[in-house]
Amino acid sequence: MAKVKLKEFAFARSGDKGDGSNVGVFVTNAADYELIRRELTVERVRRHFHAIGKGEVTRYEAPNLLALNFLLRDSLGGGGSESLKTDAQGKTHGLALLELEVER
Repeated sequence: MAKVKLKEFAFARSGDKGDGSNVGVFVTNAADYELIRRELTVERVRRHFHAIGKGEVTRYEAPNLLALNFLLRDSLGGGGSESLKTDAQGKTHGLALLELEVER
């Protein structure tokens, strides 16, 4: 196995859910889905976003879509119009997660 960044084989989409961001990660085949299920644990995602994620991280599995969805609570500094953060709606959080290295 070699270490590769998620961006080499996965896609992501993210946005805001109030004061939290919603990050979806998608792959194109069952083998890669099993890989992200194994590698993208709640704890690993929490550590990856440690600088912005102040709340709980919840993972949802969508095997029919070959996707995982993460809700990062308290990651937007109040969200939308309340926050002074550069990305108050979490639009770049998906790209940030794709920088994570995994064993493939």
